[in-house]
Amino acid sequence: MTSTGATGATTIGPLTDCVALVTGATSGIGRAAARTLASYGAQVVAVGRRQDRLDELAADLGHDVCLPHAADLIDQPQAAAAVAAAVEHFGRLDIVVNAAGVMLNGPSLEARLDEWDAMVDLNVKGLMYVAKAALPHLVDAAGSSSRRVADMVNISSIAGRFANRNVAVYNATKFGVTAMSEAWRQEFSPHSVRVSVIEPGAVETELFDHQQQPVIEHYERLFAGVEKLHPDDVADLVAHIVTAPRRVALAEVVIRPTDQA
Repeated sequence: MTSTGATGATTIGPLTDCVALVTGATSGIGRAAARTLASYGAQVVAVGRRQDRLDELAADLGHDVCLPHAADLIDQPQAAAAVAAAVEHFGRLDIVVNAAGVMLNGPSLEARLDEWDAMVDLNVKGLMYVAKAALPHLVDAAGSSSRRVADMVNISSIAGRFANRNVAVYNATKFGVTAMSEAWRQEFSPHSVRVSVIEPGAVETELFDHQQQPVIEHYERLFAGVEKLHPDDVADLVAHIVTAPRRVALAEVVIRPTDQA
């Protein structure tokens, strides 16, 4: 299985013969990860809610390389259907990158319960739904792949390591992602499935734009003078994790901007 990009040139790389499913692929880290994994030779299933952006990505990468699949991952049947579509279309599933997430922070007395629910539903339950559907296929892929390994990479946050005021529920969701990742790593290492978690600091993505205006202004002050990470920086780390030798499992990686304390 080789990948053919939009230019028609065949891409052969360390992930040739691999199929990767990437959630949150309409923007930010997810979109960058989909592009990067395709450049390494993988065929990619790009999952997100915005069909137009998925179609643009597929047209850019090539429809034989990228399958766009619109899904709202807070709905368990839709999450399972995205995994099923990957296996049906490409015949296997070797890599899952769970990059979909939402951040809605602010003072707890003023926060809306529906915003807290949204973070729990997508950051924890959506990831859980994808993992539940994908893990059996990753176990199968590890047994049949020439790499003799399969990978799940979950995007958490430094908010999954350190609690901060006004971030309580987002902290809880990202602590949950980090905890699930480590537990799954232990459970599936005997099956040659590596489960890794990446905990980025500030990244230049749409994540910060979903806040109330006072919160946006707070983050602008907080990160004044800080050159944020680019999504490609995190995507490069994803690629490093999944292309590492079989013997190497990068279980937990923190990546921060150089300027961020």
